[in-house]
Amino acid sequence: MARHPRDPNDTSESDHVRAKTVVTSISRISERPAGNEACLVVIYGSELGKKYNLNAASIVVGRSSKCDIQIDQESISRNHSKIVNTGKSILVRDLGSTNGTYVNDEPVDEYIMRDGDLIKIGRTIFKFLTGGNIENAYHEEIYRLTTIDGLTQIFNKRYFLDTLEREVARSHRYRRALSLVMFDIDHFKKVNDGYGHLAGDYVLKHLAQTVRAKIRREDCFARYGGEEFAIVLPEIDNGNCLPFAEKIREIVEKTDFKFENARIPLTISMGIATVDPELGDAAAIIKRADERLYEAKASGRNRVCA
Repeated sequence: MARHPRDPNDTSESDHVRAKTVVTSISRISERPAGNEACLVVIYGSELGKKYNLNAASIVVGRSSKCDIQIDQESISRNHSKIVNTGKSILVRDLGSTNGTYVNDEPVDEYIMRDGDLIKIGRTIFKFLTGGNIENAYHEEIYRLTTIDGLTQIFNKRYFLDTLEREVARSHRYRRALSLVMFDIDHFKKVNDGYGHLAGDYVLKHLAQTVRAKIRREDCFARYGGEEFAIVLPEIDNGNCLPFAEKIREIVEKTDFKFENARIPLTISMGIATVDPELGDAAAIIKRADERLYEAKASGRNRVCA
């Protein structure tokens, strides 16, 4: 049964849980998705790539086994959100959940969804797809998941490894410079333990966005795994790679990471390697950069080792 809109002056229900709410702007009729051709695709979570068709009038998402979409995570309420299909539009409605429902990184009470919106419920991220050929859009999204990490929206490990192998071969063939930077977040477990896994996800995503803004288009920036990242730098030798890495380290240290009004101090440790005759393949240059990364961590963290 649909809820009536809340009185804006009534703060009794859940304001103690979430302090801010985004007021949904009303979209033009032409911008509203067709209600009979839509789905959610898991782009980050335990059922990566799973598709949920949104044909029913309402679909409840939550931790309870009675939910239409069950997600067994501690950060998700038993009845967390509801997807409502009016026939003309599809909206997501938060059901007074503890940790909130987010659309495109903003907390919402109720929101009319548009094609491409990212819905975060607990630690699971869905992508909303709608349009005339939903199956084609779904398969395109599955192909995208082979190269892009769903949480951080940068390249994933698979794409990184393919790119590095190609660039190492090119470097040797044409005797061109190539460097690799690998880094991870210092004491990331303390972030998860002290602020929660939702905060940990926030840190990973916003760190990725911060670093991506500082690299060239021809560079390959990827999530290597967990809290570890890698940057492939074509045409960059060791002399230029070291100041680049130091600049990234300083930017991260000075960036203000805030999650639900809590400031999370963050530093990274970095290891760099540059292709030379001894580093004949991608595995060798990764091994060298990893050794330098662990050297940076062993010598005190928040530093670059080459």
